[in-house]
Amino acid sequence: MPGKQRGKGLAMESTQKKSSARPVNKGDRIKQIFALVSMVGFGGSAIFGMVSLFGSGLSSQHQQKQTPVAVSQESLLAAQERGYETVLRREPQNLTALEGLANVRLQMNNKLGAIEPLEKLVKLNPDRADYKVLLGQAKGK
Repeated sequence: MPGKQRGKGLAMESTQKKSSARPVNKGDRIKQIFALVSMVGFGGSAIFGMVSLFGSGLSSQHQQKQTPVAVSQESLLAAQERGYETVLRREPQNLTALEGLANVRLQMNNKLGAIEPLEKLVKLNPDRADYKVLLGQAKGK
């Protein structure tokens, strides 16, 4: 029996030696503290960034809903007219721009202004009856 007790005693001694085999020195402890502080700081700054990002996104959406955009139909038509005129300065026979300019001017009740592009459309496409009809309406016939 004494041999068995002696074996148990050796096992306990080796377990104690394994658990306390390496004492923690001061430099390792400082490194652990520094790593912990760094992780907490990084996590905090990441959370703060996300919170401020979502907060600013929500507030900007709220502000956008409060400010209605008031653009008149006349200003939209005038902008379209300028756009078609710009294209026609570069490409005087552009069918799309001629047709768009005529339509915009008719929507603006500018029948006299619609006559010129309609005349060009009829000249470039003599087989299109719809251009002739619109030209006749613009001239008052």
